[in-house]
Amino acid sequence: MYVRDIGEQGLLKIVKKYCPPDVVGDDAAVVDCPADRALVVTTDMLVEGCHFSDRTTPPEAAGWRAVAANLSDLAAMGASPLGITAALGITGETPVAWVEGFYRGMADCLDRFRTPIVGGDLCRSPVNSVSITAFGAVSPDRVIRRTGAKPGWMIIATGVHGDSRGGLELLLNSDVGESLSEPERRSLIFAHQYPRPRLDVLPVLEKLWEADPNLIVAGMDSSDGLADAIVQVAQACGVGARIDTRHLPTSDALKKLVSSQQAMKWTLYGGEDFELVLFLPPAPGQQLVAELKAGAIVVGMTTAEPDIILTGEGESEIETPLTLSEGFQHF
Repeated sequence: MYVRDIGEQGLLKIVKKYCPPDVVGDDAAVVDCPADRALVVTTDMLVEGCHFSDRTTPPEAAGWRAVAANLSDLAAMGASPLGITAALGITGETPVAWVEGFYRGMADCLDRFRTPIVGGDLCRSPVNSVSITAFGAVSPDRVIRRTGAKPGWMIIATGVHGDSRGGLELLLNSDVGESLSEPERRSLIFAHQYPRPRLDVLPVLEKLWEADPNLIVAGMDSSDGLADAIVQVAQACGVGARIDTRHLPTSDALKKLVSSQQAMKWTLYGGEDFELVLFLPPAPGQQLVAELKAGAIVVGMTTAEPDIILTGEGESEIETPLTLSEGFQHF
């Protein structure tokens, strides 16, 4: 059965199943925001053929990734999610099962963070696409911005990087990855299809703010790559950085999949890992890493000099500038 067979009203009946009945149905959603919190709003668009395809992403994974990207942006601002809206453009030849799978994937991700779908839109489109708008709340004095870091601060990355790019490679090329075990193969593919927005880091940061209400945390998410996040935040703060290749968060599975040089490149520039890159003073930075245990690592330090340098590259200790041009660019 295709979307054209059930029409707009039939499709609405299906997608409303994934929304709270007491929230949807009016011309707009009314979302409560605590009085002592600031509203954070982010929008992300995903287009079939650019961000997902049937070749690499089943509909459940496409739905999951669509909302994970937005929840990651909220986490990067220090905000807890309140709800999302989803605007879906689809062709009439889209199977109804695909739409249901897509919404099921969105709901599966959102349910983990008690976040509802509070509205959206449906329209006919020559290509399948979705635009997600997410709403979150944050204390105004605890917003994470890309500014504020000083020289001598720690640069901390959560999770591992490069696995999403490794998973994509496995999905695109069936003849690679023969050296991987089945759990390693699954872990890389899962990293690409079902990224985890790092909202779990926020309670740890709250502890740091309780100890020091004046603490400044700078950062962003690494959706466009670890190097991209480091460079963007450092430049916004007016500082440089030295990143140690020995401390790059690369998984053993990725190291087995490709050469060490390729693994390092994907760790830095692969993108779509949806982790957090945070700049903190040394003492709270060490506490954050200790609280997150294996879930975070200090990858480098900020410097007074403006250069953003990768160091410790092999025995010759070659220094390589990090750049914004190596990562994914739409144009």
